[in-house]
Amino acid sequence: MKITFTVLAAAFAMVAIAPRSSAQGTNKATVASAVRVPATVDTTSVEILPVVIALPDSAKLDTLKKIAGIKEGKKSAFMAMAPKVEIQNYRPEDKRGINVFEAPKDESVAYDGFKLQWGAAFTQQFQGLDHSNTAAPRLVTSGTPPVTTDANKLIRIGHGPNNANANIYLNGQLAKGIRVAMTTYSSARHHQETWVKDGYLLVDASPIDWKPLNDIMKYVTIRAGHFEINYGDAHFRRSDNGNAIRNALVGNYIMDAFTTEVGGEVYVRANGFMAMGGVTGGESRGMITSPDKRSPSYLMKAGFDRQIRDHLRFRLTASEYATASSVSNTLFSGDRAGSRYYDVLENTTSTETAQAWSGAIQPGLKNSIHSWVVNPFVQCGGLEFFGNFETAKGRAAGETDNRTWRQNVGEVVYRFLPDQRVFVAARYNTVKGQLTVGSPDVKVNRTQFGGGWFLTPNVLTKLEFVNQKYLDFPSTDIRNGGKFKGFMVEGVVAF
Repeated sequence: MKITFTVLAAAFAMVAIAPRSSAQGTNKATVASAVRVPATVDTTSVEILPVVIALPDSAKLDTLKKIAGIKEGKKSAFMAMAPKVEIQNYRPEDKRGINVFEAPKDESVAYDGFKLQWGAAFTQQFQGLDHSNTAAPRLVTSGTPPVTTDANKLIRIGHGPNNANANIYLNGQLAKGIRVAMTTYSSARHHQETWVKDGYLLVDASPIDWKPLNDIMKYVTIRAGHFEINYGDAHFRRSDNGNAIRNALVGNYIMDAFTTEVGGEVYVRANGFMAMGGVTGGESRGMITSPDKRSPSYLMKAGFDRQIRDHLRFRLTASEYATASSVSNTLFSGDRAGSRYYDVLENTTSTETAQAWSGAIQPGLKNSIHSWVVNPFVQCGGLEFFGNFETAKGRAAGETDNRTWRQNVGEVVYRFLPDQRVFVAARYNTVKGQLTVGSPDVKVNRTQFGGGWFLTPNVLTKLEFVNQKYLDFPSTDIRNGGKFKGFMVEGVVAF
């Protein structure tokens, strides 16, 4: 808590000494863009007209070009197929949202009244994986009449399609710089019924026209509600149920840091620097029972993101998440969508819903957790590097000592052809930690490589080859000597 207040204080001091920006003055950039009257960006019109857009000094033109689908002042016929963006401070769900992290704080979309915008995303895979293990038999007797089965015997899997996943998006522009967002999982592996993922209010402008507040809100963003917490940068590049456009491969990380919680986050951004502090209820839903067993979660994030040259971008962030006590914390088990690798390393009783996280490691730090991660990102032309260096400490209910888990990830993506329609990617992911207090570390290694092709900005097809190995697991654990490998094909539609 003390660290969070220190970082926020430094952030406000940073704003106080920041140079005058175009939001305070008259610095403007002229960009060729399709427009209609009033001056709202229209990426579907074939008429090319000049529009003058005021941008803060730290908001480089790459953000505007990415959102509007503009390249070097010329309208791309390929990007013109994407729907126009009518909501302010919005990260598109299609190709234009790739490598956009936090929702952009810029003025690329003019406010001209209340707007309602719907969207959706759909994805499906064809799975071609095989698995094996060397675990000792573990006989379990259950049922009436009693039936004895080997709980360490793997279920037989073949090659075939997985069930489709789907998201529905609703965004409402309520006032200038103020919008509401909601995401619904209409179909997911773990929740096959409709399930609201999140809903929150994002405030980038003062609702009161008062100069001191207006000046503050040029740098500040407030998010409140039930939302995907901003811990680390990897969650901006992962597959989110029906939307897999931002993930260059098919599977998410072995330890997938993703959850939704009820609370608030405050951002301060100036001259490429960012600081964020947040407080949430510490669990995936609001709960008021057993208050002696629950405490808030505290979030902190600080970073730098700058377009250094026309073709060179550098971003570096560090994030921290801490919960002193919880009945069921879900930082590493909050993905209701489930894993893309169906039934791998699961036994003969496995079902699609109950064993939704096959292939993933959930460290079980549900009672208390303190986790931090560093994420470097470098983009040079079509070449990208993203890293994830993470440590989590905590314990489950009934444990008196903490356990430690570490995860390292390195990912390289190369995008090429006009509008970067085609890409190849490779990722190495390793996880190491204790299953129980005092036990030796176990380790999981995964190698992924593949690529994809954007047929349109809203339609993507991907191919991935994956090889995952489990090391040093006890002989009584089904994952002892475990491995799975093979290929995945995935199709995505998002708008």
